[in-house]
Amino acid sequence: MKQLVRRIGQTVALTLPVVLVTTGTLAVTRVPWAPPTNLNQQVVAASSGDGAGIGRSPGAADKAPDGLAPQETLRVALLDELRTHSPAAALDLLERSMREQPSLTPYCTSLATELGKATVKKYQGDVQRARSFARPVCDGAFAAGIAG
Repeated sequence: MKQLVRRIGQTVALTLPVVLVTTGTLAVTRVPWAPPTNLNQQVVAASSGDGAGIGRSPGAADKAPDGLAPQETLRVALLDELRTHSPAAALDLLERSMREQPSLTPYCTSLATELGKATVKKYQGDVQRARSFARPVCDGAFAAGIAG
């Protein structure tokens, strides 16, 4: 009888962590702030052409009117938004731009990191205050920019 109880205990001790890790992993894959994983949605958003985007007019070429690449135009707009309003407004603009212009997503991490650094500079090195604006935009690159 003692061996049976020990055997059941060992089985539970070995299987319980596996079950907990598996269910935790599955729960994390479905968070509300995660980008949509449906490829069809991204293709439709990229080809719809119904939004002007940042610094672009409908039907504009890959270069903005001022000669800057779209990601540079977005960077200027983000830093201006940060300077004139708040880091939260700049992060909202970044998130909205990534949704409306999927072609800019490769630049999201570097843009968010630069916003993090600029936020620390705006608040004269107050990392705690800068960190209060952090959110999971572009895989937390904003927080990485704050850290240095």
